[in-house]
Amino acid sequence: MADMMKYGAANGRARLLVIFGAASLAAVGVGAWVCAASGVPTGSWVRNLAAWMVGGLAAAGLAATARPAVLPIVPWLAGAGLATTFFNPAQEGVHRWIDVGPLHVNVAMVVSPAAAVALAMAADRLTVWIAAFVALALLVAQPDASQATAMAGVIGLVASFSLKTRVMKALAIAGAGLLTTVAWMRPDPLQPVAEVEEIVGMAFRLSPVIGGLALIALIGVVAVPAALSPSKSGSALAGAALSLCLALWAVTPMFGAFPVPLVGIGMSPILGAWLGVGLLAALHRRPPPSPARP
Repeated sequence: MADMMKYGAANGRARLLVIFGAASLAAVGVGAWVCAASGVPTGSWVRNLAAWMVGGLAAAGLAATARPAVLPIVPWLAGAGLATTFFNPAQEGVHRWIDVGPLHVNVAMVVSPAAAVALAMAADRLTVWIAAFVALALLVAQPDASQATAMAGVIGLVASFSLKTRVMKALAIAGAGLLTTVAWMRPDPLQPVAEVEEIVGMAFRLSPVIGGLALIALIGVVAVPAALSPSKSGSALAGAALSLCLALWAVTPMFGAFPVPLVGIGMSPILGAWLGVGLLAALHRRPPPSPARP
């Protein structure tokens, strides 16, 4: 019986990594094709493909090695990463990036998916909630309304299914909503870059079919974590939280100059999505005791 359980967990982990890999490669591939056809420099979209490969390797390693004991630490690591953006020179008053050699890294898009998974699976710890709100406050301060919305959405979802009293749920949801409102009210002077924030429009200008493929690829990326985290695996809430994070990433560019994940140019969301999936896959191997479920 133990061997059968181990086999089933390994099978579920591999299935999640493979299916997400296929969906994400489709999204990255469509975006690369659109960029190539639109005359975007080759180096830009090739970096997306490289990020997909690096992210896949990192996710596989995380899935094989991560233990439940790391879950309470992950949101604090996310907050620490977000704090580093304030030590990097601002762009027109906006702090969202750090420079790592020649790379310009959007920290929130790297750390938020894993933080969403960790919050869902360690929601019984007060320190994890403190870390989540610290991260949300830092996103408001950057400011980044898109990432703040994603983090607030995850907080609201996890609070709804894991906090024990209505008062606690209401406080968490109201607090996250208030901070997100502040983020949207703050001025964001950055202008959109077509291949980053407007890639879906570029795809539709090339062909309605290509535009439709871009949207289908995005939907696939969003759906996989929740669809492959059934309740019996103990990670259903974590899968739903990760899918919600990715969904809000995909939707918020409709309301402002925010990066379109995976399809648009940008290594950070590709790496971040893979890290979130890798941590989620690790839970298929050894789920924590008594996890919260939606």
